[in-house]
Amino acid sequence: MDELLHAAALWATENVSLLPWLALAIQVPFLVWGVRRPSTGTPAQDEAAEPTAVVAPGPGEELAADEPVAVASEPRVVLESEAPPSLPEPPAPTPVEPAPPLAPEVPPPAPEPAPRPRASLRERLARTSEALVGRLGGLLGGSQVDDDLLEELEAVLFTADLGVKTAQSLLDEVRREATGQPSEKVREVLRAAMGSRLAAVQPQEEGVAVRGAPHVVLVLGVNGSGKTTTIGKLAARYREEGHSVILGAGDTFRAAAREQLQTWGERVGCEVIGGPDGGDPAAVAFDTVAAAKARGADVALIDTAGRLQTKAPLMEELSKIARVIAKELPDAPHETLLVLDANTGQNAISQAREFTQAAPVSGLVLTKLDGTAKGGVIVGLADEFQIPVRFVGVGEGVEDLRDFSAEEFVDALFG
Repeated sequence: MDELLHAAALWATENVSLLPWLALAIQVPFLVWGVRRPSTGTPAQDEAAEPTAVVAPGPGEELAADEPVAVASEPRVVLESEAPPSLPEPPAPTPVEPAPPLAPEVPPPAPEPAPRPRASLRERLARTSEALVGRLGGLLGGSQVDDDLLEELEAVLFTADLGVKTAQSLLDEVRREATGQPSEKVREVLRAAMGSRLAAVQPQEEGVAVRGAPHVVLVLGVNGSGKTTTIGKLAARYREEGHSVILGAGDTFRAAAREQLQTWGERVGCEVIGGPDGGDPAAVAFDTVAAAKARGADVALIDTAGRLQTKAPLMEELSKIARVIAKELPDAPHETLLVLDANTGQNAISQAREFTQAAPVSGLVLTKLDGTAKGGVIVGLADEFQIPVRFVGVGEGVEDLRDFSAEEFVDALFG
């Protein structure tokens, strides 16, 4: 190999003018086709294997026999098609706004309890209906109304807490209008007779009334009749209709009467005017009316002592209360309500007689009708006193103090 190179160098010195053309001829294939010799393996071997150009000695220079010929490395030309494709620059990252903090999860509000369905009056008067009208079923199986049937009917009516006077008048009507008629005629006559008596005491106005400024209501009744509870329910009714109410705790003789009324006042949002235990009820009534005037209240409900006294002291006490109220507010009280417990049966008629003689009672409230079989007493009260029945109590709830309706009441009794 060294001899070959030496010979080539000698030839080159003799043909100096041809060397540029020879170098060009050697480079043309590489320029045109981009030929590249295959790799011999390692980078060092590849570098040693690169073709070199023979550098001829200049003019007048001689090439020593043992001097190696310097071969210039040929620069490698890389074609454009061989260059690696340029990669597009990655897009700038889009700024990401931080997500808003999650609101704390609030549980949904609990649903309001469904309002309690209002019980029908027929349901509440079931015991009275059974005691009065239900007992007629066994009597009306005969073909016609005769003396035997009338005798049995008399026993039913006189034990139905209608009162002796009313029982007798009803029996007389049946005898006069149904004798000789089919037995079912008895039910028809009794229904019409009771309905006419109750219709006579149907109030002219429905609901609670407001006729004064303030409207003063005096409430009477014996202990245990539901008098104070009735006052609390009336206060709630007035409040529901948007009226301001003041309560007067005039029952100064019953233990805890003032506290009971105070509880109702807190429940329905009413101020309560009271006095010392054993104090003068008339003084409490006066203070209550004065407070209602001063505060611009719409209604004043005044409780009274619940003792059923002898006739003379009762009349004197109630008359004093009425005089004191009228002194503070002329034409007051605008209503005087007597509360009677239906459970007492015919005794309620005796109480009504005493109170109506002692005070000008303008309306009746019959309570506890839902728990008794003696509700027929309302017919006797209507027949004897002809005082409007303002309200009936058929349960413990505020909504169970209902306006009296004669037609509804009769329908509930007879079905």
